[in-house]
This record gives sequence, structure tokens and C-alpha cells, in this order.
Amino acid sequence: MDRIVGSKYKLGRKIGSGSFGEIYLATHVDTYEIVAVKIENSKTNHPQLLYEAKLYNALQGGTGIANIKWCGIDGEENVLVIDLLGPSLEDLFVYCGRRFSLKTVLMLADQMITRIEFLHSKGYLHRDIKPDNFLMGLGRKANQVYIIDFGLAKRYRDSTTNRHIPYRENKNLTGTARYASCNTHLGIG
Repeated sequence: MDRIVGSKYKLGRKIGSGSFGEIYLATHVDTYEIVAVKIENSKTNHPQLLYEAKLYNALQGGTGIANIKWCGIDGEENVLVIDLLGPSLEDLFVYCGRRFSLKTVLMLADQMITRIEFLHSKGYLHRDIKPDNFLMGLGRKANQVYIIDFGLAKRYRDSTTNRHIPYRENKNLTGTARYASCNTHLGIG
């Protein structure tokens, strides 16, 4: 029997996984729209999917931010349904023989910086910036860069005063070591 989540999304094949859980292709049962579905066990030690959904909601309408279609709890799982996006920059880099032209690098960098600036303008740090967390759009948006995976994101400005939240020392590494800043490696964050 086909699995339906959120009463309207029929799960298809798995398209990704990570420490958080798994990502599936899914189809809306009425409109046949194809979407991406992130699923995490709600009993996990450090659930982050519903927090990530909260950030997606705060960022909705921003260029290069996937639209949330549905979010909630389905059985014993937290579920987040978002726009289906294209390949990651890591995937494209490998596909292109691990070489991008200068023009491509500049066009990607411009969009990546703009996405990060938007996130910062909303008072958040991503804390896991890496090529796997930037995806290209599909169809008419195939040249647009999207930023994804806000599970580790954190507020850096107090939402009431808009003042910078003081940094803390002796922190464990957050994010992916290979792409983390020197300060993150030093425990400053």
C-alpha cells in the first residue's frame, strides 16, 4: 500500500538522507504536484524538523527560499513538505568534472551571498553553509540558487531589541567540520 503523509502527499522514492532523517519524492494526491518530503522520527534525541519548519515560515517569500506546502506530525514522525528543487552545487560541481568557469563561480557566489544576507537580515545564522545546502531550482527557476537545511540555524539578534546576542566560548563544533570557520573550530560561537 502506498504511504500518504499529511493526508495528501503520496510518498515515492527516497532522494536523500542525513542525521535528521530521510527525504522522499512525493506527489499531491489531488493536484499531482511533485514535492520533497523530509521525515524525522519524532522520538529522536534532538528533533529539529519542526524547528526548521518554523524558520522556513519566517523566511517565506524570500528569493531562493523553498515554499512550505505542509508541516506537522504524522503518526510518530515529524514531516516537512516543501518545493522540489534541483541538484545541489556539490552535485553540479562533480557533474562538471570538479571545475566551474569563472563566470559560473561569480554568478553562483552572487546568489549564495544574497541568500546568506537575506537570512542574516531576518536575524539568523545558518551554521552549516556548504555546497550540499545550496540547490538549483527547476524549470523556469533552473538558474536560481536556493538555500536549504535550517536545522542548525540560530538567532544571532534578539528578536525584541534587535541587538546582537553575545557569542559564547567552549562550544562544540556545529555544522560540517570541512566547511566550518576557524572560530567554530576554536569553540567560539
